[in-house]
Amino acid sequence: MRATVLRTQTTAAARRPGRLILTGLAILVASFVVFGTVLVQQITERTVRDNLSGTPAVTDLVIGSVDVPPPTVTDVRQIRAVPGVAEAVARVSTGVSVGEGYLNLQSDPGAGPLSAVRVTEGSYPDQPGEIAITPRTAERLGLSVGTTTSGMGGELTTPVPLTVTGLVESSADAGYDAYAPDSAVIAWARLTTVERVDLRVTPGASPDAVRQRVTAAVAGQPIRSGAEVREAEAQAAAQQVGRLFILVGMFVSIAVAAAALVVTSTFRIVFAQRMRQLALLRAVGASRATLVAALTAEGALTGLVAGVVGVASALTLGYALPAILRATGHAVSSPGLPLAAAVTVVIGAVVITVLAVLAPALSAARVSPLEALRAASVTAGRRGIGVSRLVVGLLLAVGAVLAAVGTISQLPKPDQSDYDPSMPLLLLVGSGTLAFFALVALGPLLVRPVLAVVGWPLRQLGPLGRMSVGGIGGTPRRAAAVSVVVALGATLISGVVIGGASLQILADREMALSAPTDFEVTSNGGTLPPAVVTRTEAAHGALARVVPYRMVDDARLLRGADKLGDVESGYPTSDLDLSALPSTGDLDVAQGTLTDRGPGRIVVNSWVARDAGLRAGDTVTLAVATRAVDVRVAAVLPGDGPLHAGILADPSDLDRLGVPAAYTGLLADAAGAGEDGRTAGVRALRQAIGGSDGVGLAVLADERDRNDALVRTLVWIAVGLVGLTVLIAVVGVGSTTALSVVERVRESGLLRAIGLSRTGLRTMLTVESGLYGVIGATIGLVLGVPYAWLAVQTLGIEAPLTAPLLPLAGLFVVLVGLTALAGVLPARRASRVSPVVALGSDN
Repeated sequence: MRATVLRTQTTAAARRPGRLILTGLAILVASFVVFGTVLVQQITERTVRDNLSGTPAVTDLVIGSVDVPPPTVTDVRQIRAVPGVAEAVARVSTGVSVGEGYLNLQSDPGAGPLSAVRVTEGSYPDQPGEIAITPRTAERLGLSVGTTTSGMGGELTTPVPLTVTGLVESSADAGYDAYAPDSAVIAWARLTTVERVDLRVTPGASPDAVRQRVTAAVAGQPIRSGAEVREAEAQAAAQQVGRLFILVGMFVSIAVAAAALVVTSTFRIVFAQRMRQLALLRAVGASRATLVAALTAEGALTGLVAGVVGVASALTLGYALPAILRATGHAVSSPGLPLAAAVTVVIGAVVITVLAVLAPALSAARVSPLEALRAASVTAGRRGIGVSRLVVGLLLAVGAVLAAVGTISQLPKPDQSDYDPSMPLLLLVGSGTLAFFALVALGPLLVRPVLAVVGWPLRQLGPLGRMSVGGIGGTPRRAAAVSVVVALGATLISGVVIGGASLQILADREMALSAPTDFEVTSNGGTLPPAVVTRTEAAHGALARVVPYRMVDDARLLRGADKLGDVESGYPTSDLDLSALPSTGDLDVAQGTLTDRGPGRIVVNSWVARDAGLRAGDTVTLAVATRAVDVRVAAVLPGDGPLHAGILADPSDLDRLGVPAAYTGLLADAAGAGEDGRTAGVRALRQAIGGSDGVGLAVLADERDRNDALVRTLVWIAVGLVGLTVLIAVVGVGSTTALSVVERVRESGLLRAIGLSRTGLRTMLTVESGLYGVIGATIGLVLGVPYAWLAVQTLGIEAPLTAPLLPLAGLFVVLVGLTALAGVLPARRASRVSPVVALGSDN
């Protein structure tokens, strides 16, 4: 009997491949995602290995290592004299101060197999004191081919002329890159050592023989093959990729768990549609164990088909996409053929599907043989949950709350310096996991209360709205199973959005301290010539605002005759006008208020406050040299001060302390937007500086751009990863709606027969699908906000909790829209069925 039932069930499933794929659609998508992740990791690692090595492919030998003293210039000459050496390039770089700018001068042959740059204008340098620069460097420093400037770097103690002979293209252009042959760099900077030597062997010569000769010529220097060095560089880059994909794997695992939940719900619907058939099998002698085995085998077949299709689809795309990208000029490597991973994914799909089908199979096998006497083949699903499930759900919820309380109790205290986030993070993850499983267990009890609130507007729209809400409320277990997956995705994405917004505010705050404007002009320890400040303030067309400031490094804090704090030399103190800076609004205070700063009132950073034992409202004496003035602490900053100042004082207080009136630096913003505006600002400041000695220019906006780009990239990567769960949820909504349409054919026919139009039926079913998103998004946002706050606080990064209402509202709308779209096709299919055929159907 067991074999007969098993054969009957699996044969019936195999005869309907469309239904089979629909049932396992979530597992198919999960298999595609998992195996696609494996292929993407291979593509990334191979691309990194093939294209991102800093050592040219024709390099045969590399002499030198960071672990030993570097090769000397004498070593370079001896290496070049070795028979069989076709070319030996000394790799060396040195920082060069060029007037008010900076250059990173690097050695490169400029032509030939070992060169990393290509001349685009002019000629490549061949004499000491000649350089080639990148286009962005030329714009930033106002240099062009033929321009002569002066610079100081390496072992030089006085500026020496530098002439630009050409422009070059390189793999990176940071705006301060210069190149010259190694001999020119060594001679100009008076260097005695180099970083390493790249060597190319004469064609036809034996690399091993040349290696032995080079070893004899420069005893003590490590010699590696070019392949070894490229492999080490690629491995270092690949390790970073591996770490990233460990994080990716965590999110993929969550998506797989979501797929298992969706498949469980799907099988409940499928088995509910076949209750009469299962009851007939029981009536003719099939035992419950036999039915469980047959239904589990059907699940295994579904998992096998879904896994194979998912893996095959991922493999097809994994090979096609790199080929398309290469055809468009992108250097992307193809993946390998990871058969072991493919088999593992397929087996995993089968195992997960079998585990997912067990609970529905056990429930379906309890059908009574008397159910065979029912007129319909569909049995309504249970609406409530058992006592044991209720108890387990409550225990999980209590555990989640206790773990969250434990997390809160271990959050860092103000000014705590030895905080370790490991245990709080572990408790937080445990709390989130318990909360999710509690939601799975108690979901059917939550659907109706949540639906009563979020479904109220729909019920006011008339019969269609009431029927849509009733359709979801009539099957709370099914609605809970699908909505929980949507809620998981909404929780993760809302957490990422909130965490990203908090991180962005923290980054803005840090930039308001270290890079409050686009440019900074400094005097390198002295004072700015008054003409520099005057010319800068007159450059209205290129600069939006100019804020000069004074900085002293030896200000002391006294209480009576006693010096406060442990710093012997004093604290850096500035009279920078915060109200004139556009980024002041990004600053936060730990105590007091910034608007209270003025004559006799100072602002201190957190380190000075701790070192001197000060709080907002305290009165102390600020002293410079022999002069002193009584001041009150108006505010304490939570971190460092702007431009790393420990104390912000009013200009009148510095005057009373005898600080010279000459400015030590100034801040300025570009008047125009983008790279053009920034370049115009740099040129205006360079003209204002002129030939003033000791005056430097820093483009702070570049640092701010890099920081903003990093934060945006991290947030979008995280959103993309958690979006996998949303994808699974949408698939679950679509498959659930499609199967429920089959289950409710007679109901649809009856509604059509009493006057509901096709458009009305489509609208009703589409709204039902959207309600899965409404319920899930509501629960997800309710959970996501507090967990995001805990995550931000647990990391100990002192970022404020920020709930960006517009992105969160957009997330809600997108989730509802996606789930509604998932029901459009099943709704269209249901609306096409004739009322007569539907009423006569036995499903």
